[in-house]
Amino acid sequence: MAIWHGIILLGGPGSGKGTQAAQLAAQLKVAHISTGDLFRENLKAETPLGKLAKHYMDKGELVPDQVTVDMVRERFKRPDCANGFILDGFPRTVAQADALNALLSEMGKRLTVVLNLRAGEQTLVSRLSSRWTCKVCGAVFPAFSKPPRLGCKQAVCDGELYQRADDNPETQRRRIQVYNQQTAPLEAYYAQRHLLAEIDGEQAIETVRQAIVQSVEKTGMVVSA
Repeated sequence: MAIWHGIILLGGPGSGKGTQAAQLAAQLKVAHISTGDLFRENLKAETPLGKLAKHYMDKGELVPDQVTVDMVRERFKRPDCANGFILDGFPRTVAQADALNALLSEMGKRLTVVLNLRAGEQTLVSRLSSRWTCKVCGAVFPAFSKPPRLGCKQAVCDGELYQRADDNPETQRRRIQVYNQQTAPLEAYYAQRHLLAEIDGEQAIETVRQAIVQSVEKTGMVVSA
């Protein structure tokens, strides 16, 4: 019987949660659940939840709790969550964390570890202001790792890269302020429950990945290469 994993990645916008979550999910063979992906899926299907989420995202604000909770509840029902998940972008508030606890309790499951990627505001702003997004698949790349002229170059996509209108220093500082006000309290929330593992997100991507693997394996899980 496969081991079940319930992992959360915390960290400000630009901290590298998406990159690290995707790789760790592949290694553990669990679902990578990004609220950004959930929002895009709901918008593409023209659901009310998707349209409402986009309204807040375009302003650089957090989506109201109930909208996100409803999306996550439906996502947990998919087959790829059978062995667990890595949550990227949820929960963002203590209220959402309480809602997640309730969802997991209904499932007879509990969280394994909460990884907190720490990075300073200047680092986050610099990363966010220089990133590029694929018009086709939505993949995001730092300018230094994927020059815009090369395009996406994913396994199934060669879409054009562009810079989003909200990828500017002023908007990003507002996003970071919102994170600090509403999401940072989750650090204390999970520390009190002995689930929080601190990761230095200022380091190189591979160094951060190694630190994450070490923190996960301290819980007794084995992370494949």
